[in-house]
Amino acid sequence: MSITILVVDDDENIRFTLKEICHYAEWNVLEAATGKDAVELFKQMRPDLVLLDYHLPHGDGISTTKTIRKRDQHVPIIVLTVDERQEVADSFMKAGATDFALKPIKAPDLISRIRLNLRISKLTEEHHSAFVDKGIKSDTLMSIKGHLLNQEDAVTIDEVKDALPIAYQTVHRYLNYLEGKGEVEVITQYGKKGRPKNRYRLI
Repeated sequence: MSITILVVDDDENIRFTLKEICHYAEWNVLEAATGKDAVELFKQMRPDLVLLDYHLPHGDGISTTKTIRKRDQHVPIIVLTVDERQEVADSFMKAGATDFALKPIKAPDLISRIRLNLRISKLTEEHHSAFVDKGIKSDTLMSIKGHLLNQEDAVTIDEVKDALPIAYQTVHRYLNYLEGKGEVEVITQYGKKGRPKNRYRLI
């Protein structure tokens, strides 16, 4: 099946580089230099994934992410930026981004990230009806998966709750669901005092 990637960056040279990487992986590419153009292209062409810069004219990356997410709850949005601040990554994840990577990014890493995000999106859409039947909403599941995907180490329920606008009980239920499907690994840590603490990571 043909895959189309929307590349959004106001730097023409970066767009060219990202386009070449995508073409190497045999994906089609749409280009936009502003947030406004990105939203219009998304509405018209419905790409399979969005590569999005943080600093954009006519709508920054965060507002663009929110607008795209309102139109499509499933499409993966990978943010590329030189800004290393954790609060920037957190803001994007809360806005609906599914992954966050620092520039300059290497081609093998970007291709792997895109493939993984596309795979998660496809699985989420394929099982959407099953998720609904089980009381699991696909957009919430995608947010939690996206957050786990962006973490180097296993995280606690509290850490997921603090990063996303989702209640503790909801995060716990979704992580248990993902564990049952074999998509999340649970690591139990035993401290000197108190109850053992579970940490979760995407397999």
